[in-house]
Amino acid sequence: MKKIFTFFSAILSCLTLCAQVTFTVSALPASTPQSDDIYLVGNFNGWDPADPAYILTDHGDGTRSITFSPEPGTLNFKFTRGGWPTVEGTEGGGFIPDRSFEYAGGTVSADFTVAGWEDLDGGTGGTNSTAADNVHVLDNDFYMPQLMRSRRIWIYLPPDYETTDKNYPVLYMQDAQNLFDAATSFSGEWEVDETLNDLHAAGDYGCIVIGIENGGASRLDEYSPWYNEQYQAGGEGDEYVEFIVNDLKPYVDANYRTLSERDYTGIMGSSMGGLISHYAGVGYQDVFGKIGAFSCSFWFANESFLQVGDVGDQSEMRVYYLAGAGEGSTMIDNTNGMYNLMLANGFSEDELLLDIDADGQHSEWYWRREFGGAYQWLFADLDLTAAEETALPRLRLYPNPTAGEIFIENADKFAEGEISIFALDGKRVFQTKLQNQINVNPLQTGVYFVKIAVKGKTVFADRIVIGGK
Repeated sequence: MKKIFTFFSAILSCLTLCAQVTFTVSALPASTPQSDDIYLVGNFNGWDPADPAYILTDHGDGTRSITFSPEPGTLNFKFTRGGWPTVEGTEGGGFIPDRSFEYAGGTVSADFTVAGWEDLDGGTGGTNSTAADNVHVLDNDFYMPQLMRSRRIWIYLPPDYETTDKNYPVLYMQDAQNLFDAATSFSGEWEVDETLNDLHAAGDYGCIVIGIENGGASRLDEYSPWYNEQYQAGGEGDEYVEFIVNDLKPYVDANYRTLSERDYTGIMGSSMGGLISHYAGVGYQDVFGKIGAFSCSFWFANESFLQVGDVGDQSEMRVYYLAGAGEGSTMIDNTNGMYNLMLANGFSEDELLLDIDADGQHSEWYWRREFGGAYQWLFADLDLTAAEETALPRLRLYPNPTAGEIFIENADKFAEGEISIFALDGKRVFQTKLQNQINVNPLQTGVYFVKIAVKGKTVFADRIVIGGK
């Protein structure tokens, strides 16, 4: 019996060891710093551009290689020097799409050359922007007090935003580098702006999209509230979602014509961005009424299944699940499992849509193709006329910068309101009852973060410079 067990153990060990892929980079650009590590990033490691488990071995002869054991299927990947700003590109530093390799199993090898680097060879992800005219950067350094770091935020405004007084639903999306502009994307863009503009021209009411750029090396940390021991990443997702809910959303609602209620607010992402979007939507059902969960990395955090059981269906939702057969059996099984778990915990079939495509892959081209249909289903059947009539009055804080006093337009419309001012390290330095005029002379000159809350819920957030004119 022992011999039989040993025999089968040897077979299983051989199958594991024999399932190996070796990628060799036989030529690097002359601009490559000799001291830099080269990383492999792809759909097999959560698209982490600085994963220490995927550093190529330097052989000292100009070649570098890595051997790893992925699941059979389509491997989409690129090479980086430790971050998305340092991703490979064309000889001139321009954008290139994902590489693709069909792996059927067994031991295989492939050779590649890197033509250039986006940060060193004249490019910044490509010089020709593809973003539509109604897309712009809302803020290059929007402060995230929960994480004590800043992030670039993008905004898409519907084509008729400047010519009407309409208020609009809002969709918050992750990985903004890939949403609107091929010049900033690291693996192709979703063409969210082109898709929504086409739908608007065909009669769609319109929607504001807020794109939050990922943090590069901190992407895995921010996109999971749970720590993953294997990848030694995750654990900052709670703070990241609190930033969206308590800081970014109040700022957007205060400065743009939004329909701020949950029924008109969605959150969407893919891969790890899908994981954190699903977590945010399920956990904050009072804030989000719609979730776009594309190719979610549920494998990264099994706790995401426990969350559904703990929270259950608290409000009417719409959740769109998307996955492709080309993403592997684990992705399909997890997506099916989450869909069924949601049903078992009170969510109805009318609230959920499961879309599994035979040709779908873990790639931007797939999510680009499916975005329009998902958006239309998520935001279907909204009573937009009634919603406009119930929109809250807008708070506005001025002047900014201020020499010592700030005025708050519509403060009298928010009973039981409180205003708090925080230093950039997150420490609260001022708090008082909300009123139309407030003296901030006691505060030192500097940049601060202002929040206005009513009954504990943030309704306004913005930065302010005190001590300037």
